[in-house]
Amino acid sequence: QAKVVESGGGLVQSGGSLRLSCAGTGRGLDNYAIGWFRQVPGKEREGISYISRHDVSRYYADSVKGRFTISRDNTKNTVYLQMNSLKVEDSGFYYCAASTGDYDVGLWDYWGQGTQVSVSS
Repeated sequence: QAKVVESGGGLVQSGGSLRLSCAGTGRGLDNYAIGWFRQVPGKEREGISYISRHDVSRYYADSVKGRFTISRDNTKNTVYLQMNSLKVEDSGFYYCAASTGDYDVGLWDYWGQGTQVSVSS
């Protein structure tokens, strides 16, 4: 089993940067596909970036492509989401999730508690 814990959220001005961390305990996160999701009140949860097991492939939603980067540090059992050029519309509650399968299947086994990102204009 895996447990994931998010950190790194906060308040930042438009154009600024934040780095979110998804730290794993238990089995190494490299054995899981990891996804980052954004939840905004009144809207469906949006998958914004995924990284496959063993970092074979990555996915970015169009809304974040070119601004966000997902990466792994297996020595720290952590997956990062580097968010640059942040926009007000990037605000939301960010979750990471782990899947034992491929991320394009869309079945996520373990979810974190989330971290709030707020971008001011």
